[in-house]
Amino acid sequence: MTHSWLDKTEYPFTSKFFAVGEHKLHYIDEGRGETLLFVHGTPSWSFDYRHIIKDLSQSYRCIAIDHIGFGLSDKPAHFDYSTQNHSKTLEQFILDKQLSNFTLVVHDFGGPIGLNFAIQYPEKVKQLVILNSWLWSSQTDPEFVKLSKVLKSPLLPFLYRYLNFSPKFILPKSFGDRKISKKTLKQYTKPFADKTQRNGALAFARSLLNDQDWFEQLWNKKQSISAKPTLFIWGLKDPVIKPKYLDKFISGFPNSQAITLESSGHFLQEEEPEIVVEAIRNFTRG
Repeated sequence: MTHSWLDKTEYPFTSKFFAVGEHKLHYIDEGRGETLLFVHGTPSWSFDYRHIIKDLSQSYRCIAIDHIGFGLSDKPAHFDYSTQNHSKTLEQFILDKQLSNFTLVVHDFGGPIGLNFAIQYPEKVKQLVILNSWLWSSQTDPEFVKLSKVLKSPLLPFLYRYLNFSPKFILPKSFGDRKISKKTLKQYTKPFADKTQRNGALAFARSLLNDQDWFEQLWNKKQSISAKPTLFIWGLKDPVIKPKYLDKFISGFPNSQAITLESSGHFLQEEEPEIVVEAIRNFTRG
C-alpha cells in the first residue's frame, strides 16, 4: 500500500510488516548494535520517534512498531483495540522476533502497553526509558475527574470519527514552547484518512475511562521491573501528564534518573529530539 502523503525525507525508513491474525502491523528495524525498542502512544505512530531513530540507528538497532489502527499498520473496522490487546500484540511481536536484553522506550499509552510486557518478561528487558506516561489509576485525581466528564460525552465518538479530533486538535495543543508545523502535523492526521480508520484513537480515549483498574494493577505488579536502570525524560509543559506523574514514577523506581525539559510539552521526542537522543545515548552507555 502506498501512502502518497508520507514524507520520505522525514521518515526515510524501510517498512516491514508483522502478521497479527489476518492484519498487518507495520514496523521499522534500522541499524545494528544493542537493541532499542520504541512503543508509541496516541494519536501517533513510529513517526514521532523518527529523529531519535535517524540518529541512534547509526550505533544501535532501533525497532519501532505502529499499533494496529495507527500509522502505516492496518486499521480494520472490527478489531479489539483495547490497550490490553495492544500489549498482547507487542508481546507476540517481541517473542516472534526473539528480542532480548533490549532497552524499552515508551511514551504516553506506550507506557502501560510496553511496561505490561516488561512486568511479565523482566528477563528480556535490560533497562527502561520512559517519556511522559503513567502506570497507575488516576481515578481520584481531580484533573482526571474533570477529563472523564468529557470522555463520557456522547459527542466524543462523533468528534473522533468525523473531525479526526485527536491528531487535529488535541495533539497540537499538547506541545510546549516549540509548536508543531502544519507540514509535520499532516504526518499525524493523514494516517487517519477517514472515519473508518479512526477506531484506534477512539479506543484509547475510551481506555482512559475503562482501564483505570488495569493501570493500577500494573503499578501494584511493578516489583519485577522497579529495580531496573530507568531513565525518565519529561516535558514539564505537558498539559495533561504533569510533573507529579514523574514524581510518582520516581517513588516506585528507585534505580532511576530523570531529565526534565522545561519548555517541552507532551511530545518531547518531537519538540526537543536532540536532548532526548543525547539522554538515551548517555544512559545506554551508562
